[in-house]
Amino acid sequence: MKLEGIRVLDLSRFLPGPHLAMMMADHGADVIKIEDPRTGDPARAIGPAEGGHTVYFRNANRGKRGLAVDLKSGAGREAFMRLAETADVVLETFRPGVVDRLGIGYDAVSARAPQVVYASISAFGQSGPYRDRPAHDLSVNALAGVASLGVDGDGKPAMACLPPSDMGGSLMALAGILMALLRRQTTGRGDCLDLAMFDAVVSWTPHVAGRVFAEDRAPEPSSERTQGGAAFYRPYRTRDGRYVTLGGGEMKFVVNFLEAVGRPDLIPLGREPAGPAQAPLHAFLEETFAARTQAEWVAWFAGRDICFAPVLDLKEAFDDPHLAARGMVERDAAGAAHLGIPIKFREEPGAIGPDAPALGAHSGEILREIGYDEAACRALVADGIVRQADD
Repeated sequence: MKLEGIRVLDLSRFLPGPHLAMMMADHGADVIKIEDPRTGDPARAIGPAEGGHTVYFRNANRGKRGLAVDLKSGAGREAFMRLAETADVVLETFRPGVVDRLGIGYDAVSARAPQVVYASISAFGQSGPYRDRPAHDLSVNALAGVASLGVDGDGKPAMACLPPSDMGGSLMALAGILMALLRRQTTGRGDCLDLAMFDAVVSWTPHVAGRVFAEDRAPEPSSERTQGGAAFYRPYRTRDGRYVTLGGGEMKFVVNFLEAVGRPDLIPLGREPAGPAQAPLHAFLEETFAARTQAEWVAWFAGRDICFAPVLDLKEAFDDPHLAARGMVERDAAGAAHLGIPIKFREEPGAIGPDAPALGAHSGEILREIGYDEAACRALVADGIVRQADD
């Protein structure tokens, strides 16, 4: 697989870092999840559980080995440093300054392991006035202006269904890590990556930043093309109380639909800019879609060249044959479900390692790999510095 021979030390928690490291594990990296021996990753206790792990934890940490070590202790820090000397990537998601106070920041690590690519994912980055501000995805989106773009009928910001700054941070950091590893082939040295979730989600706004950059004003969500202002890019309620979407405002789709429903006279409205000018077309589409059930519209659109999709709930989506054909849900030998691998190579495809590590699952094994003998391992466990669950 593409990342065989790459060792990643994953100090991260919750979603962005663990998801990134899991994607590397899916493609062959040896990912060692390093946790506090007393509490572990909080995701171990979030949401429904089965087979010894929460679904959340399993689907962000599968395929990793587990080391539970107290990094606040001198002996724990030394174990981490010895492990870093064998590593290619160190990934952390603590607040800025924490790893330096622990003595395991980039400067300390690179002094002993100059080959390491050290990636720090934080809410607002290692610099700037918000550097020390506590935040998760929702607060980051709010300060980035992104939360203001999705509003309900009363203009109230809606809760995002997915965490864009979390996942944007994950994917941007993955790209940065791979760039640094590629460059290391020439220089022989790693690098330090400062990835702010704030920066990542701001960089995702080229399609909505036009009003700000060109007109020096905030966009009005209800009038914007991708926020509901375009009649052919929005959801519509059906007769049975469910929803369908039109998802393409290109004129060929507008023409195909309006001719098929016998209203070619409305085609010029599709050429109008998003917002009030398209209000009559929007009203017609609301009335039209309300006349049939979702299933009837699915049947009607079959084979037509129009951007259309029913709004499925998550269970329906996970049961969909296309999702199955793409391998985006896989089951392990025990029947537990795993989200599939989205990065698909023809050669050297990734593979799911279905086991997520128990807290300290491989502590002894990992310590022995870096030269600790049995007596030293037992002493670390006895002193409460390491939690060991493999022996």
